[in-house]
Amino acid sequence: MTEREQESLAQYTLPQVLVRNGERLGDRHTAIRQKAYGIWETYTWNDYYEYVKKTALGIKSFGFARGERVAIITDNHPEWLFSELGVQSLGGITVNLFTSAVADELAQTITRIQAAYVVAQDQEQVDKLLDVRHKINTVRKVIYIDKTGMSSYGDNAWLVSYADILARGAELDAENPHRFQEEVDAGRADDIAIMIMTSGTTGIAKLAMFSHSNFAAMARNWLSTLPLDHDTNWLSLSPPPWIVDQMWGMGVALVGGMVMNFPETAETIHADFRELGPSVIITSSRFWEDLASSIRVKISDAGFIKRTFFNAAERIGGLVVDRQSQGRRVPPWLQCMSTLASWTVHRPLLDRIGCAHLASAFTGGHPISPEVIRFFRSVGLNLKQCYGLTESTGIFQVQPDDEVKAETVGKTIGDFHVRLSDEQEVIVAGDNVFRGYYNDFEATEKALDGGWLRTGDAGYFDDDGHLVIIGRKEDIIRNKEGEVFSPDFIETRLKFSPYIKEAVIFGEGRQYITSLINIDMGNVGNWAEERLIPYTTYIDLSQQEPVEKLILGEINGVNEKLPEAMKIRRFILLYKLLDADDEELTRTGKVRRRFVYGLYLKLIEAMYNGNETVDVKTKVKYRDGQTGKIETTVRVIDAAPVTEKIGMRGER
Repeated sequence: MTEREQESLAQYTLPQVLVRNGERLGDRHTAIRQKAYGIWETYTWNDYYEYVKKTALGIKSFGFARGERVAIITDNHPEWLFSELGVQSLGGITVNLFTSAVADELAQTITRIQAAYVVAQDQEQVDKLLDVRHKINTVRKVIYIDKTGMSSYGDNAWLVSYADILARGAELDAENPHRFQEEVDAGRADDIAIMIMTSGTTGIAKLAMFSHSNFAAMARNWLSTLPLDHDTNWLSLSPPPWIVDQMWGMGVALVGGMVMNFPETAETIHADFRELGPSVIITSSRFWEDLASSIRVKISDAGFIKRTFFNAAERIGGLVVDRQSQGRRVPPWLQCMSTLASWTVHRPLLDRIGCAHLASAFTGGHPISPEVIRFFRSVGLNLKQCYGLTESTGIFQVQPDDEVKAETVGKTIGDFHVRLSDEQEVIVAGDNVFRGYYNDFEATEKALDGGWLRTGDAGYFDDDGHLVIIGRKEDIIRNKEGEVFSPDFIETRLKFSPYIKEAVIFGEGRQYITSLINIDMGNVGNWAEERLIPYTTYIDLSQQEPVEKLILGEINGVNEKLPEAMKIRRFILLYKLLDADDEELTRTGKVRRRFVYGLYLKLIEAMYNGNETVDVKTKVKYRDGQTGKIETTVRVIDAAPVTEKIGMRGER
């Protein structure tokens, strides 16, 4: 597609773009690929168009009106795209919800948007909705996709299968072949198409509103920046409610006519990843942190020869990466060594993890340790950090291939505009900026300032024009001496350890830095089993003295690379994993600092009051809504030595 054609798409709605792709690409190109029962099934652009048309007309047959809202609770499957574009074809607005959300959480959002219909993945989601049916009175029909286990629900008129929707759509299309096109033609590019929940790290998630043109603008700028074509494979990994897969599925892939691929299940992602060999991927920092941890643990468990070869190859790759990031020439001898390491170690490894065909891999959504970036780049994976947010319709900062710097988020793509405010806040302007928050004028006014979107992140530009993100302005820590730093800077380095799953840093107004640590149950469990250390539960494992010493070593290793004021002095191994159901994490895995601070204030104060142990009695909430009790004792562990013995046994 030419640049002029891309620009012309700004005048169309997303369903109108799909209609054009159906005419332009037809059955010659694959639009969607899904793995089911071990076999990859393909949908051409004509198939894509037909499914969207039947979905739209099937919903229309129940009396759907323009401007009504539909909640979609699905995993990464083609029906998500069919349902979303089908509703938008009728002038409706879609809101994707997390399948991991509990019933009351779903009810709150459905009630908030006054959804007329809900598209649900399977019996699990239907059961949640039935439990809260009395709270979601605006919902006229629940459309379920997977029929498994639904045979006993047949007499419930509130429920209708997706197969029935397709059949009703086909009937309406036969009766009036022009009806769908008439509905699509009535849409305008400036109409609100999608609402997406923000992360909600500081409170109740807001609903950001986006027009069709927002997604077309984002797609146009990505397509003008990266070498993407009809053969580009994208594997959908992030949940549909997250902006990244919305940006790609509703924007880049749709406008660019590329292939969206869907794994069979969450459990088969890595196997499907390897089979498919995608060419581009953007996913969360947690994915890359977990993958790096898994590789490093497996290497440590390998035999001496394999471990020696890998470590040598990693060092060679690291030397090349360091020179490239500094703009220095790679000498011929090192280039030869790098080529040898690539053929003998790096390429087999990348093939094993499904990354052999990746032209570009991106990480976003949360800061990532430069060590993770350096690790993957040293083994030959073109992993780059990028930056964006929900309100900007996704990612607008990308590292150029020939200017990758692990500590930056690169340069602005396309014709978007990014600058710093007087307070060093990153602000952005362009056609990608959202249209405001649903039913929240005050928050909208605060976020949009004269056409510029206030990101809430502090940052600066380096000498090469790369943007460096310091962290969320509201999360910046000022210690007792007034020194300023970002907790993300420390936390991302801690999470590079294969034994640390999550870390939360504290120190605002305090004399030293402390941390709550979640161990990685899988990696630490394997470590304990190899050393014949018995344990039963997560609580038991986290409180084992050898495990405490293991994490102490990891923390002190990070402390060696930190300035004196940023060293972690005391920490506690948490007795439970931080969890979204307990409101400690967002559904995208970000820490809700204010909530964590309030929930664990007793533990935090113990680290500053000189306590050596803390008795814990608390409640936990399970996925089924039930609650349980935890009673245990945790130890406060001293880490790096303090230069002045002030505060270690009570701040004075």
